Amino acid sequence: MSSEFFAGRLGLQQRVLPDYRGPFLDALAAACRGGLGVFAGQPQAKENIASLGRLETAVYTPARNRHLLAPDSPFYFCWQPGLVGWLEDWQPEALIVEANSRYPSTPKAVAWMHARGRPVLGWGLGAPPQTGRLAGWRLRSRQRFLCSLDGLIAYSRRGAAEYAALGIPGERIFVASNAVTPAPIWPLPERPQDYNGRPVLLFVGRLQPRKRVDLLLRACADLPVGLKPRLLIVGDGPARQALESEAQQVYPAAEFTGARHGEELTSLFKAADLFVLPGTGGLAVQQAMAYGLPVIVAQGDGTQDDLVRPENGWQMPPGDLQKLQACLEDALADPGRLRQMGAESYRIARDEINIEQMAAAFLRALNSTRR
Repeated sequence: MSSEFFAGRLGLQQRVLPDYRGPFLDALAAACRGGLGVFAGQPQAKENIASLGRLETAVYTPARNRHLLAPDSPFYFCWQPGLVGWLEDWQPEALIVEANSRYPSTPKAVAWMHARGRPVLGWGLGAPPQTGRLAGWRLRSRQRFLCSLDGLIAYSRRGAAEYAALGIPGERIFVASNAVTPAPIWPLPERPQDYNGRPVLLFVGRLQPRKRVDLLLRACADLPVGLKPRLLIVGDGPARQALESEAQQVYPAAEFTGARHGEELTSLFKAADLFVLPGTGGLAVQQAMAYGLPVIVAQGDGTQDDLVRPENGWQMPPGDLQKLQACLEDALADPGRLRQMGAESYRIARDEINIEQMAAAFLRALNSTRR
């Protein structure tokens, strides 16, 4: 069967539906001949996740999530009543579920599908080592759930290796590199081989403590005089006022632009020389790469390993000020090399890691998996 489409009707369960997933899910829906139905609920208020209320092509059914504790607790659970009822209404020929054993409703959905001879795939970040209280019990629970699935789709190669380490056969593991932007349809922006005055550093993201913009301010302040950049901090959030106050003391040259969208954001990407994300998260990394920017990012869940390589950027340990400063000095010392790295970023965003390639990987996994 061709990997360019899925002939049947597909169902997809998620705990929540972040707004950045909309374009991918609609692209996947367009490749499902029978359509795509999505069942997902709302996050807890303190998670600060912007959620979608509708999809353009996929059919969205809201779930009523019932949370126990916070998602960052190892003992968090989320019940989704109505999941089996949704399956009875939607009647998918295949189902993709979040690969998380802490959702007690999901095994019932898996059993419902299997009773009808229909495959179920899990989609997740991976399976990092369990630590803390009851780690052995939690590991066994995770392993039992993952082994009940007919296949697993990992966000990254590291995630795939973690699934394999749990004993999941390699032929049942697929990699769909996590993507939030389409492949660029514009040419690689042209930049001079030297800086036009000072180099321009760009950060784009929500201003909250975990983004570690404070580290970026201090690292820029400690750079040699000839490398001190024009620092553009794009975004808004609860930490903005504190960061602006800190910048006045540490690096007054920092410019806080507030949130920017559309052509305003595009022009900032084109004007920059280097994109820096010193904290966790950060959907704008792929946008920056699509505009030919080399990137510096903090190491995280493994998706950064596939996206950021020595050919197009630097990875640093989270919270390491000295390493961030060293990466900045290395990057800014050679503008010609920086341009070459930016061209590689553009190639990766165009050819390897984008929404279209992610959807194609999902289709390959679906068409390779049989119950």
